[in-house]
Amino acid sequence: MTLIDRYLLIQFLKSFLIFFISFTGLFIVIDSFNNLDEFLKYGDMTGSTFGVLWDYYSPRVFTFFGMTSGILTLIAAMFTVTWIQRHNEMTALMAAGISQARIVRPIIVAVLVIAVLGVLNRELLIPRYIDRLSRNAQDWMGESKKALQQKYDNQTDVLINGAATYANEQRIESPNFRLPENYEGVGNQILGANAYYRPPTEGRPGGFLVDGLSKPESTEGVPSIDIEGTPLVLMPSDNKWLEPNQCFLVTGLSFEQLTASSQWRDYASTYDLISTLSNRSLDVGADVRVEIHSRIVQPFLDITLLFLGLPIVLRKENRNIFVAIGYCLLVVIGFYAVTLVCKAMGSSYYGIRSPALAAFIPLVIFVPIATAMSTPLRS
Repeated sequence: MTLIDRYLLIQFLKSFLIFFISFTGLFIVIDSFNNLDEFLKYGDMTGSTFGVLWDYYSPRVFTFFGMTSGILTLIAAMFTVTWIQRHNEMTALMAAGISQARIVRPIIVAVLVIAVLGVLNRELLIPRYIDRLSRNAQDWMGESKKALQQKYDNQTDVLINGAATYANEQRIESPNFRLPENYEGVGNQILGANAYYRPPTEGRPGGFLVDGLSKPESTEGVPSIDIEGTPLVLMPSDNKWLEPNQCFLVTGLSFEQLTASSQWRDYASTYDLISTLSNRSLDVGADVRVEIHSRIVQPFLDITLLFLGLPIVLRKENRNIFVAIGYCLLVVIGFYAVTLVCKAMGSSYYGIRSPALAAFIPLVIFVPIATAMSTPLRS
């Protein structure tokens, strides 16, 4: 790495960090003031307002990075190039026989690295905090009562319903589980005081532990229910870990998928999203399929965005930083408008029937344009 490479790389990273810290800090300040009363209340409950703020905003920094890294790398790249043009450093380097492509190479490499970091952030860091990210400031402790929209388990045809849910306990209040048919000793309905979600463990499937059974009125001598050898309802008569007034409904739906499916989709890893395609309990819509394909193409979109914006500065020889940022905003607005419209059309099957096509159309449109615009960078 030459001296000029280090110089440009340092300028780019400084610009990127300044923009990222500024925008992130602005978001945190505005959001925290809007929710100050809630944070002070939770601070009194936990003994540390700062601890609440840290737990709430630290995972949101990762999501903010994921949403803005593509835009900020373009802004930082354009800012860096405009800066060296303004001080005639670009002219001096080109007079020395160094091509534009060679000059901006460290910036392009840095953008590639940040794109890879964005993928790692998306797949490894954000999914670890899915529980925190699914809660807002008004329900940070998960104690608020939320309505439950009834949902079918498509594998077992069980209708899962209840009066309300509580995220902190993963609990359904007054569960009402309607079975696909009448079963001896149980009927076609399970009612109880509460149902607690239990993830699958070794020797036991995942599902809901129903406590305080009111229907069936008695579980004495009632056998467990299975469908073609697959357990559906576990009873105390042959599962000693259950109390007499309890039963266990087996389902492939997790508590998050049942109560916050859209947020779960946004924060889950791509591997988890792909796994849902084989989960017969879930009715996976086009939005999940579009999201999977969009994540695959996202790093390529970030690179394409760079090659749409960077040639504008190099070709125009513009020395005004604010004009360069104005060009950048126009490019970003057009780029993301097309991307969001394609995703929306693919998610609703309106106009674009293929989720894969909806995710890849922006590349089909913008890669040829970026290729044509970046001709000077290849010389």
